[in-house]
Amino acid sequence: MNASIRAVVRGALHHGLKVVGIERGYEGLIEGRMAPLTNRSVGNILQKGGTFLKTARSELFKTPAGMEQAYHKLLEYEIHALIGIGGNGSLKGLQVLNERYGIPVIGIPATIDNDLGGTDFTIGFDSAVNTVVEGVDKIRDTALSHNRLFLIEVMGRDAGQIAVSSGIASGAISTIIPEKEKSIDDLFKEIRLLQGSKKESKIIIVAEGGGLGSAPSIAEKIEDEFPHYEVKVTILGHLQRGGAPTAFDRILASKFGVAAVEGLINGHQNHMVGLVNNRLEFTQLTEVFHQKNDLDGDLLRISEFLSN
Repeated sequence: MNASIRAVVRGALHHGLKVVGIERGYEGLIEGRMAPLTNRSVGNILQKGGTFLKTARSELFKTPAGMEQAYHKLLEYEIHALIGIGGNGSLKGLQVLNERYGIPVIGIPATIDNDLGGTDFTIGFDSAVNTVVEGVDKIRDTALSHNRLFLIEVMGRDAGQIAVSSGIASGAISTIIPEKEKSIDDLFKEIRLLQGSKKESKIIIVAEGGGLGSAPSIAEKIEDEFPHYEVKVTILGHLQRGGAPTAFDRILASKFGVAAVEGLINGHQNHMVGLVNNRLEFTQLTEVFHQKNDLDGDLLRISEFLSN
């Protein structure tokens, strides 16, 4: 997100516009936690994870009274357009502000799940996958030394994009994701197929919404069926959401930031900027919420035959 904020600020200043940073999202907007941003304000943040403006959930903003307060703060600070960075919740807030009060808005997609419609990639996804792969590579050292089977749980309550991509990149023997139903018997069959092989390390990637339960519960079932295996579980959790962003994410976020500013200048008022077929595109926010960036079928197919 920092790379996008930097690009928005410097892109806007290049076009002679003034920029105000809002701390802690919509909650900060309601509270008036705002300050002008300059080139110096966004110096040395490109390589930092997270957002220096901070973020927060706002229950008040979801109410008509809270929305009204937010709108009056925009008027008070003479803010004529709003750029928001985030996932579904953040983008829906922008849409409502536009529809109720006519404030021009542009959304920038940022979610590690990579499940938003209107873009092939969201900010944070590539960094999260790289974090998972780095973790799996380190865990594999232990798996090889002790001939253990590891289940590694990654984020993805409703989407398996992190699990499938990291599974391919780390050489997992199986991936459990929400998009494809897999029974525990299916998983047992995959493990049995590998019993006769000389594969010394066995890694299974589990998306948290994979359908077979949590990684610890799956581990118990595997141990019951295969008592000779020593099964270990690692839950990566919020580790995936932090750390320095990858070069891909920094470039993507920078593209989105500049495009958002220029989109507003060119008359886009209720859109999200995205990358579609390697081209920057604008999608109506209403359309974004009716779409989903579905899991690439080729990735899933490749994952299945490479795991053997």
